[in-house]
Amino acid sequence: MPFLLKTEPGKYSFDDLERDGETTWDGISNNTALLNLRSMKPGEKLVIYHSNVGKAVVGTAKVVSVDATDPKDPKVRIKPVKRLKQEKTLDDMRQTPVFKDSLLFRQFRLSVVPLTDAQYDWLTL
Repeated sequence: MPFLLKTEPGKYSFDDLERDGETTWDGISNNTALLNLRSMKPGEKLVIYHSNVGKAVVGTAKVVSVDATDPKDPKVRIKPVKRLKQEKTLDDMRQTPVFKDSLLFRQFRLSVVPLTDAQYDWLTL
């Protein structure tokens, strides 16, 4: 299952992920977001969304490894795949039918959001 990961670009941006090559996705406290992190599997597809500044999906990444032995602090390693040629803004997502029932708009502050394959495909095309 693909996921959308929200990050504030002033704290950690897609540029930072590309520079680092790999990172542990952490700093999550919301129970639903933690559950989503713990459910990730190596190789799963991710999109990186810049919140606050930009408000757009800017790139793709993938899960490298998951260590969920501590359910309150799962260690999910991710690495960048590619920067999108065309960023997809929050307004773009709101206007497309594929996001009509998305958790993204029902729990807007959720920082780790599961996506359908159709949503991932729309975001990355």
